[in-house]
Amino acid sequence: MNIGKLPEQVLLRSVLKEVGHRREEVLMGPGVGQDCAVVALDSDEMFVMSADPITGTVKDIGSHSIHITANDLAASGAEPVGVMLTILIPEETAESELRVMMRDVEQTCKALHMEVLGGHTEVTNVVRQPLISVAGVGKVKKGQEVLTNGLKAGDDLIVTKWIALEGTSIIAKEKEADLKKALPEELVDTAKRFDQYLSVLPESRIAVAHGVSAMHDITEGGILGALWEFGEGAGVGLDVELRQIPIRQESVEICERYGLNPYQLMSSGSMLIGTTRGAALVRRLREAGIPAVLIGQTTKGRDRILRNGEEIRYLDRPQSDELYRLP
Repeated sequence: MNIGKLPEQVLLRSVLKEVGHRREEVLMGPGVGQDCAVVALDSDEMFVMSADPITGTVKDIGSHSIHITANDLAASGAEPVGVMLTILIPEETAESELRVMMRDVEQTCKALHMEVLGGHTEVTNVVRQPLISVAGVGKVKKGQEVLTNGLKAGDDLIVTKWIALEGTSIIAKEKEADLKKALPEELVDTAKRFDQYLSVLPESRIAVAHGVSAMHDITEGGILGALWEFGEGAGVGLDVELRQIPIRQESVEICERYGLNPYQLMSSGSMLIGTTRGAALVRRLREAGIPAVLIGQTTKGRDRILRNGEEIRYLDRPQSDELYRLP
């Protein structure tokens, strides 16, 4: 496609035609020449906003962009309403690729009861691969918002599902042929399907109803980055048992293949939760079919301790995500 703003006919048939209206709060959504969206809230509700550029993958970038933004909103206790998308694509991108991207966006929005509120799509030579920048809009009842600084010393720390789900799925798809030379085909195919676990909306709803101090969707930097941000945001210490952190064998083997640390790998689909009644919340999550484990507690002071049996080390500041080291 030619550099510049999408031609109107392409915008209509490959972008706007692919998205639907389903939220009563949305009074005005995307359209030709329509640069803003209009969303109404009740008097006892507040907006929650989120922003993310999706750069770690090209395959399934549409669905990833929605899941990551919805998860951020859910970690604040909010119900996701919709997204504003800025889509930048290089010249060599075919219109059919754009249409597939938008269908993935819409399919994921429909599954999560969200809407595309509007945005901008442009062909440009400043990017080498498709890039989606997402602004998410959610709503929460006044007084029910969940903030990271709500974490307190003595809170239990819970991790849902398994870490490294997102990164493992991306690697399995992008390195499928190479992986199947070294690992069982069934293992690689299972890892590719880890994207089915990317939403944390179910566990966030259960956690909010139970009562939590803070929640954090585990994204770039993996569980180690999320733990640091959790402690830093609230000014508390951490005492975490590394062996308790849940991880799938598929993630371990795929990371070993490329010399990556799965504890520093993108982990959307896994949520870190702080609560005063950890054991009870773990039971509620498991009863709902969501794996969850206690991995430690918050402490007074600023020491962030990782225990591995008898070995003890201190948590480092977040490093660059391991996905960017993939050869």
